[in-house]
Parts: sequence; C-alpha cells; structure tokens
Amino acid sequence: MDVVAGRVWVDERRPIRHLDPTLLIVTAVLVVIGLFAIYSATSQTLRADGFDPFSRVNKQAVTAVLGLVALLVLATFDYRFLKVYAGFIYGATLVGLLVLRIPGLAASDTGTSNYIDIPGVNLLQISPSEFAKIGLIVILAAMLSELRSPVPTVPDLIRVVGVAGLTMLLVFVNVEIGTTIALAAITVGILVVAGTQAKHLIALAVGALVLIVLAFQLNVVEEYQVERLLTVFDSGSVSEDARYNLEQSVIAVGSGGMFGRGFLQGSQTNLDYVPEQHTDFIFTVVGEEFGFFGSAFVLSLFALLLWRAIRIAYLSKDGFGTYLAAGVASMFAIQIFVNIGMVIGIMPITGIPLPFLSYGGTAMLVNFVAVGILLNVHMRRFK
Repeated sequence: MDVVAGRVWVDERRPIRHLDPTLLIVTAVLVVIGLFAIYSATSQTLRADGFDPFSRVNKQAVTAVLGLVALLVLATFDYRFLKVYAGFIYGATLVGLLVLRIPGLAASDTGTSNYIDIPGVNLLQISPSEFAKIGLIVILAAMLSELRSPVPTVPDLIRVVGVAGLTMLLVFVNVEIGTTIALAAITVGILVVAGTQAKHLIALAVGALVLIVLAFQLNVVEEYQVERLLTVFDSGSVSEDARYNLEQSVIAVGSGGMFGRGFLQGSQTNLDYVPEQHTDFIFTVVGEEFGFFGSAFVLSLFALLLWRAIRIAYLSKDGFGTYLAAGVASMFAIQIFVNIGMVIGIMPITGIPLPFLSYGGTAMLVNFVAVGILLNVHMRRFK
C-alpha cells in the first residue's frame, strides 16, 4: 500500500484487479449451454423410465458449483506454490491411477475401471485419469521451468518423457485411449513452448508411432477400440454396431441445417438414437437443435477460451506460469478438436469429453481447476 496526502491507497497491482472477466464469462456461458444440452439429451428417456427429467442436469449443476468453489480457492493463493508441491501433486495422481487396479474400489458402467466408486456417495464418482491431466501439467511445468539450458537437452527430454510416459501407461491400461491422447497432447504442447528442437520432437513422434504399432500388433488395444478407429479410415471393414454411433451422430448434426430444429425438437435427440449423447456426443444436440449458427457460436466460445489461455501463457512473467497455461491450452485444444471431430466423422471415436458441455462430474471439476490455474497466472503476471 502507498500513503499519499495522509490517505492509504491500495496497490493498483493487487491480483484481484487483474482478473480476466472474459475467461470467466466464456466459462459460464459454456456451462449453461451444456446444462441445456444435457437436459435435451436425457429428459425424455428419464421421464419415460419414471425418473426426474432434471436429475442429470441437477447433478451437473451441483458439480459446476463445486467447480466454481475450487476455481475461487485456487485463485486465492499464488500459483507458484504449485511448483513447490508439484512432486506431491504428481505422486497423488499416480496413487489414484494405481487405486483403479484394486478390485472392488473401481467400477464403470461400461465394464472398464476408470473411476473410483465411493460407497454411499452417488453425487460424484472420482475419475483419477481426469485429475492426471492437471497433475501432469503441474509436474512438467515445474521440471521445465528449472532447466539451466535455454532449451531442453536430451537428458531433460528423457526425464520428461519418463514422467509423462508413466502417467500415460497407467491411464492406457485402464482402457482410456481418449485421456491418453490428451496427456500426450499436453506433453507435446508444453515441450513446444519450452523451445524443444524440431529434431527431438520428430524423434518423439516416431517413437510414439512405433509404440502405437506395437500396441496393435500385440493386441494390447481392445477389439472394439480397433473397430472404432477403423470407422473413419475403413468403415467398410467394421461391423454395423461399430458404425452406428458415427452414422447417428452425423445424421443428427446434418439434420440441424442452418438454424436447427429448435430446443427439445430434435428427433435424433428425443428418440435417443445417438448412444452416450449426454457425454461424448453432446455436440450432436447443439448441431441438431441449434444448427450451423448455433454450432458456430459454441465453436467461437471455445476459440475465445483457447485464445485467452494462449494469451495468458504469453503474458506470464515466469516460465512456470507460461508452461502451466500452455499445458491447459493444450488440454482444452485436443479435447475440443477430437470430440467435435469424432462427432462429425473426421476423427475416430475415442471417448473424450467436450469441456464444460459433456456430462461428467470429475471432468467438470478438472475443467474448472484448469480455468482457475489460468486466472491465477493472469492475476499475478505483475508480481
């Protein structure tokens, strides 16, 4: 504080004065759109089965409130504290992923163990794989911000790949290809911002391709996942069941036309033709009921979200803040691209949620935490 003419003036550079209102508004609008889309995708089926048509919307809204609380808490302390505790945060994410391998503690509606089932708690089921995204962002940002050389050397890259690879391996064995892709994108995004040489990035890409080929050759990837991947590249060689999701989602988006059929008026949505429409295929609701212009509006909001994240990375006063924001931007970018891409048929179906729109408690919390990190870095760019 400064004392001028006997009066006390608050320092103009206090963090709260540098809050990013655009980022908060974009986040809020996306959450609201998501609530309307989830209601449209689930209300008819829930009502027909004798359940409250607002049950999933209510759960998502409560989770959004919890996420907002987490965002506000995260914005109150200096983000550089995350660097101090980066090792503990990363270790906690690994423990969470290992817990998924303990029989009786992990469960899933689809037969894969991707979330922890807490006895007696039905509101929120914890998915450690989602939190692994934040854990990886924090640990990689901490590691790369401590480098003594201007760009990562080969030993530095080996350490980074070892940390990221272990996380991706633990996620992959839980049959979560979508999250594995997100973790890989986070790693590449932070390495690019850190100035990694092109030849090293190419070597990493070649190594990743070799591992992917080996995974297919050794039958590590489940047969249904292989079929999902082939639906885009060779749809004629897969079963009708494997093509069904893609066909129905493309029909739903295409039927919306320019202006859409109107809220709650989409036949594909109301008749529940698109499987998992409230989660992985939530964008089909936007496409069918709000049409091209509604979809373009949502895409513009995502573009604004990514722009703010990239801008915050650029404005950060230190490397740690830059890498944090770059990791968050990479996380959002890959999820948006892959999710919408699979809905319109240009990307394989990998089960990756659309930020702030898809139904899912842990994903919503992680998205809010990610925005909280961005706000924190932006608010303290002068300190």
